[in-house]
Amino acid sequence: MTTTAHRRASGPRPTADGTGGRQAAGRAPLSGVLWLAWRQHRLVLGVLLAGAAATAVWCAVLRGRMAGVIDAHHLAGCSMISLVPHCAGTQDAVIAFRAEFGSSLKLIETGLFLLPALIGLFIGAPLVARELETGTHQLVLTQSVGPLRWLTAKLALPAVFVLTAVSGLSAVFTWLWQVGGDEVSGAYWYSTLGFGALGPVPVAYALLGLVAGVLAGLLLRRTVASMAATLAAVVVVQVAFQQLRPALLPVATSRFGLGAAVQAPDSGWVQGQGYLTRAGARLTGDDMGCTPNGDFAACLRSHDVTGQFLDQHPESHHWPLAWTESGIVLALALLVTVLVFRVMRRRHG
Repeated sequence: MTTTAHRRASGPRPTADGTGGRQAAGRAPLSGVLWLAWRQHRLVLGVLLAGAAATAVWCAVLRGRMAGVIDAHHLAGCSMISLVPHCAGTQDAVIAFRAEFGSSLKLIETGLFLLPALIGLFIGAPLVARELETGTHQLVLTQSVGPLRWLTAKLALPAVFVLTAVSGLSAVFTWLWQVGGDEVSGAYWYSTLGFGALGPVPVAYALLGLVAGVLAGLLLRRTVASMAATLAAVVVVQVAFQQLRPALLPVATSRFGLGAAVQAPDSGWVQGQGYLTRAGARLTGDDMGCTPNGDFAACLRSHDVTGQFLDQHPESHHWPLAWTESGIVLALALLVTVLVFRVMRRRHG
């Protein structure tokens, strides 16, 4: 009887995360903290998944409707003003298509473009900042789970949800955009919203927004201040890459005769155009001072102009540009993650 009582008294004792001491000695504490992280953040993570699922269904329905209209009116590859022979007489149908579906495409694009900032604001920033602000982290850190394992669990669970939700949304929207994007809808791949909503780009920015919010929370230890700092950081990075994006890949240059009509395809992202001299120099109308009101041809001859050029990123550059930018953003997210763990180790051991 005495021995049995002694064994019960020396058995595992409950800890703050609901696991026993025997479990805490092994690898189970991480599971316990993951469960705790889920209990704390299940509402916002559930809303994220539910919103992604609802938007995916909407995209699927929208794609079916768009495909039906395009097939019925033979609008594939047609724009409002198009030189493609089979698009003759389709201008009214294209205008009607854009009136019916343009706002829906724009709304989905805008949501995906803003999603990284929203994830940083409402998931990343409060993730650790709220614990530090209220002091509840001290209870967890007094248990057998160390600060780095606690942070790993806190960060890993939202990261999995964010990766799943945003990857699914981006894939479904890309599937939708392949039917009605670019010429027909006017939602071109190189637009700010279009580029930020397609392929791997929103996924990379979403992960960056998440870890940027966690880093802000660790440094500022105040939820509202961390949210403001996260928003500012995501906006700065997005604006910086909008300026850097054209230079991530060399442009494709087309050369034309002096009297030829320079026409870029609707899906091409024009970066510059002008005139070529006999020596190979590039000039623009402003450089030469030639005006249509004067003797334009004589002005061109005076500058020894022999042809024209057009610099653009064709549609084939879309995915190389997207993967290049996403890779850089993911590398930045990894760097921020390393900083997060270094700050945690320095401040909490």
